[in-house]
Amino acid sequence: MTEYSHSRISTFETCARQFKYRYVDKITVETVGIEAFVGRRVHEILERLYHHVARHSRPPSLAQVLDRFRKDWSHNYHDQILIVRKENPAEYYLGRGERCLENYYRSHYPFDDGETVAIEGPIRLRLDADGRYRCVGIVDRITRQGEGRYEIHDYKTGAYLPPKSAFETDRQLALYQIGLEQTYPDTEQVALVWHYLSHNKTIRSQRSPEQIEDLKSEVISLIDRIEAEERFAPTPGPLCGWCDYNKICDAAPGRQAERSAPLDEPPALLDAPTTDSEEQLSLLDT
Repeated sequence: MTEYSHSRISTFETCARQFKYRYVDKITVETVGIEAFVGRRVHEILERLYHHVARHSRPPSLAQVLDRFRKDWSHNYHDQILIVRKENPAEYYLGRGERCLENYYRSHYPFDDGETVAIEGPIRLRLDADGRYRCVGIVDRITRQGEGRYEIHDYKTGAYLPPKSAFETDRQLALYQIGLEQTYPDTEQVALVWHYLSHNKTIRSQRSPEQIEDLKSEVISLIDRIEAEERFAPTPGPLCGWCDYNKICDAAPGRQAERSAPLDEPPALLDAPTTDSEEQLSLLDT
């Protein structure tokens, strides 16, 4: 059976038609949403930052971090980047990325909280004893806080801040916890940590063994549902404006011309993958 990711499952839950275009038909797109572009650039810089600290035993200056971010932004920006909110120019999102990095830098300097054991690392997990149901993901950062104590960190760069209750049932990091426990046999305690960078807020949560077992059953049921799907019915709505397949989907309202909800940006995009596991990143040093 296919290895499933949180993003793959979430796409199906959001719109089965979008899932079909992306994962069944494998239709490639040239456009990149500006929200995902910001997220990728910020994640790359934070990865480089921690590699720099590991190699040099000291962090770069904030000025160096922001300068590297601006250079990477300029180097990677292209005319296929999609800005749905036309009232916001590209500089608006550049400023958001800078604010995210500055907030994180000032809050976590000198970046010595725990031992970093993985940065933007792939993690795989089994949901059942036979290994038939498997998931995969990319973890922003894993730290060891002491014997048997780990933390899973996730960086969010969007403007949307979910209510506190949402973190108690968040699936993504809880899935990563399963993979962590299967990878590190000494695991006794796991903290799930979200960094909402533009808000300068850190949210922490934990899962009980019972919650983890319930999650496994829930995801197995979702995978069975996806595997059995034949219709892939669309779910038209306010998120259609941000969909990669808006221009080819006949169910999209107004072909991106109309959005009925006053969203600042789509919450679903905030969990989009930001780096490829094969991508090799250089240090902040120039």
